[in-house]
Amino acid sequence: MLFIFDMGGVVTTTAKIESQIESILKISHQQFLEYCGCSSDAEASDPSKTNLFTLCSDGIIDCREFWRIFSERSGIKVTTDWWHWLFHPVLNEKTVELIKELKASGHRVICGTNTISSHYANHIERGDYAFFDQTYSSCFMGVSKPDVNFWKLILTAENAEPENCVFIDDRKDNADAAASLGIKSYVFTGADELKDQLKKDGII
Repeated sequence: MLFIFDMGGVVTTTAKIESQIESILKISHQQFLEYCGCSSDAEASDPSKTNLFTLCSDGIIDCREFWRIFSERSGIKVTTDWWHWLFHPVLNEKTVELIKELKASGHRVICGTNTISSHYANHIERGDYAFFDQTYSSCFMGVSKPDVNFWKLILTAENAEPENCVFIDDRKDNADAAASLGIKSYVFTGADELKDQLKKDGII
């Protein structure tokens, strides 16, 4: 069986840092969203203000380019990659133990994650991807969840059939998208709960 685990919210905490960045830059949350192009006001006032998060997650731009465009939009010169230096997620040890158990039982376990280049670098430095047989990161794949092409790319790369795959994510929209392809999908609420459900379903 091929197990596909999300990273943030499953293997580690999501470590939201937007409020810290807003405090450092002395801007409101609404201003931050507008400069990033991910608020309805930003889109309404200027259709060219594309969502920088989406561009980063899909690997169209890297984080250095994110901050360059952000600086142009906001008039605030940002020379520090705050996405990298403020990102300190916490490892979910119970999830890691489950991953190790699955691998020891002969299953292939991979990571399928939406992430930006700076967070990917953080996880590499911390060794968070070392628990997996392979990592599929949206910023290198060119597509992000819940686009079904995210899983289609993984299935092709792994030479796997959907019915032989299990996907775990903390977001229901992502789990639903994977399930639409025939992948057995679970919304993560905790490692113990996931393990119990996998046993109940006869997967492990």
